[in-house]
Amino acid sequence: MLNFLRFAALRASMALFTLLLVSFIVFSLMELVPGTCAERYLAFKNTQGQRISVADIEAEEKRLGLDRPFVVRWGSWVGNVFLKGEFGDSCILRVNINRLLGDKFAISAAICLASLILAYLIAIPVGILSASSNSELLNGSLRFVSYLGLAMPNFLLALMIMLISTVFWGDSMTGLFSSAYRDAPWSFAKLLDFLSRAWLPVFILGWSATAFALQTVRALMLDENGKLYVTAARARGLYGRRLLWRYPARHALGPIINSLGFDLNRIFNELPIVALILTLTEAGSLLLESLARSNDQQLAGAIIFLLTATIVGLNFITDIALALIDPRVRKSVVGA
Repeated sequence: MLNFLRFAALRASMALFTLLLVSFIVFSLMELVPGTCAERYLAFKNTQGQRISVADIEAEEKRLGLDRPFVVRWGSWVGNVFLKGEFGDSCILRVNINRLLGDKFAISAAICLASLILAYLIAIPVGILSASSNSELLNGSLRFVSYLGLAMPNFLLALMIMLISTVFWGDSMTGLFSSAYRDAPWSFAKLLDFLSRAWLPVFILGWSATAFALQTVRALMLDENGKLYVTAARARGLYGRRLLWRYPARHALGPIINSLGFDLNRIFNELPIVALILTLTEAGSLLLESLARSNDQQLAGAIIFLLTATIVGLNFITDIALALIDPRVRKSVVGA
């Protein structure tokens, strides 16, 4: 028990340090963008017909605190993020980022996590079955499906589904809410409406994630099946599912669980393009808008930091889960 507590404390400290490092990197990237927030905002105002002078820029920089040293500004920003959960105001829109994001990031995280869960619910049993079966038809079919999932881009799958849905049912299936619930407050009816449409981005994002996870599970299982300890277990009379789940599957699932954070990041990276095609109003499309169009680095930095915090949190949970499953994990880290 003591070893586990030491392991958990060490992992929590590493997670906190990682978040601090990421916050410094994100804030530095926000600062490295040409032009200060005041200059970009006033330049935007200039495009609206307002005449901007150097004095206006200097006054705006002082109002925003941009005349303070870099480390002081980073300390203030990271303090507000960690202690208050506040990301300040959007540079261009001049709206509080927490209010601007609202439930958009929660919706994005839910879609990505649901896609990840869907992928592993399919990939783990199917990958184990494929690695343990001698059926050429089964293995060939699963390989074809997994290669198709890796080869077909998510945006192409989204376009195909939209086309089929429009032709046969007259609905393009775009958006996360129907017109009746788009601006309505959250209710049970709105939740049901959301679930009736959210399955599409979950399925599309889970398509390639399932194919990738399936290949990974199958490769790990084949590697474990060929090791001497499995041969020795067979020699002792262990066969079938008892042998499968007690030895090769148990050892193969460790790296799979450990890669959940990486897979979540990969799914979120694919979300903005899918969101653009399906016209989803969530954090992925907002990130694309802030980076590619409005150059709103404060908003983009907040979304990137939230995504990183989600991944770090998921990695911490998987580390704890692995330590509970396999004592060797915590012993190897704490040196006991």
